[in-house]
Amino acid sequence: MTLPLEVFQRLPKTDLHVHLDGSLRLSTMLELAQEQGVKLPADDEAGLRAAMHCGENTGSLARYLEAFDITLSVMQTERSLYRSAYELAEDAAAENVRYMEVRYSPMLHVRKGLRLVAVVEAVLSGLRQAYEDHGIESNVIICGIRNISTESSLEMARLAVAYKNRGVVAFDLAGAEYDHPAKHHKEAFQLIRNNNINCTIHAGEAFGPESIAQALHVCGAHRIGHGCRLREDGDLLHYINDHRIPLEVCPSSNVQTGAVESFATHPLRLYHDLGLRVTINTDNRLITDTTVSRELWLCHTKLGLEASDIARLILNGFKSAFLPFHIRHSYLRRIGDELDRFVAEPTGAGLSTGDATGRESERPQA
Repeated sequence: MTLPLEVFQRLPKTDLHVHLDGSLRLSTMLELAQEQGVKLPADDEAGLRAAMHCGENTGSLARYLEAFDITLSVMQTERSLYRSAYELAEDAAAENVRYMEVRYSPMLHVRKGLRLVAVVEAVLSGLRQAYEDHGIESNVIICGIRNISTESSLEMARLAVAYKNRGVVAFDLAGAEYDHPAKHHKEAFQLIRNNNINCTIHAGEAFGPESIAQALHVCGAHRIGHGCRLREDGDLLHYINDHRIPLEVCPSSNVQTGAVESFATHPLRLYHDLGLRVTINTDNRLITDTTVSRELWLCHTKLGLEASDIARLILNGFKSAFLPFHIRHSYLRRIGDELDRFVAEPTGAGLSTGDATGRESERPQA
């Protein structure tokens, strides 16, 4: 039985790997550009989509990242950051994402003089308002950029420490992976670990398993972003499996950056079958042109994953969230019941619809 996309839209989900500056609405970009006097490469949605190669196979991570120069051009004010964060959460809530971790690098949003704390506060305010309006719980992951400088990564790590327990739940290292090893940013991760903060690192996307090993053994990553090339090192793969280190897999994005040849050849099926803790994420809702529901649906239609497999992938997301244990456990109890009904009745007839937004009305409690 091939299930329609609508069934996956009704399932409760997480999105643990989604970039704020890669997930704007095209209509919002055009409005913000007009308000701020910013010149975009096109003045309509179709032209802007084409200029940014949204949903296209770019062939390399470096070319894929070029679209961020366009999105960042309209994300340099508190108003634009608030709106971008709010609308990202609103769009995620519309497909029944219950919990989301939004990552971005505040230092990329200070071109017009914003202070770093103003950048962080604007994003957190947008996510908090989306929680009030739509019931979706979201937290922030602050990113260092591996191809800028080690000093700037350390500055972002200090910012993450300052906002620990205030909406920031982790630190990440993003940017061009090739020729920019994570070990150069060791000092930033030492500061993060000394302050008992979670960390995740983009690794094994545009470089081999050595990048993943550095992320784990030099920088102390608790999760791995992407990890497509983990299959090239069986010993490291089993280490990650044995230690239950989650993989933040973004299948469509991996195809578009050339990290994998096609969705059908993506190693996530291998990882899943071997028992690795695989989570499914969007990476960039706009640039990748996707949703969590669509990614799960593609896992079903292109990789042959059945309802029980999909349920396991979703549970992995809640298990891997950077949340206190008792809150994760509360989520898992409720989500587990919903997914049990889905597995028993894959057409979705047994799924609860919740309130008008598909959300739960209260934050999970211990």
